[in-house]
Amino acid sequence: MKFEALCQSGLGSSFMVQMNIQNLLQEENVQAEIEVDHSDIGSATADQADYFFLDPTLKTSAGSLPQDRLIILESLVDANELKEKVNAVLDKEGIAHD
Repeated sequence: MKFEALCQSGLGSSFMVQMNIQNLLQEENVQAEIEVDHSDIGSATADQADYFFLDPTLKTSAGSLPQDRLIILESLVDANELKEKVNAVLDKEGIAHD
């Protein structure tokens, strides 16, 4: 499985979200193979990842991505929101976590 964090330029906030997801997966003791990467919204393609994490301002730019695989983060720095949304994906996919 692969998670992709997206932002406008693919440098700053997407990299921060990527690191936060990686830390969260470690904290949640996820043993499944989950790759986490980051990219700019303009070059993201549907086959690039299983789930895409982005802020709400980029949703209209994500029209070519499967809408049911977009995870909209209202705040890119809210650790509780990220944990809630990542855990929801893990639960949906049947992936064990703490």
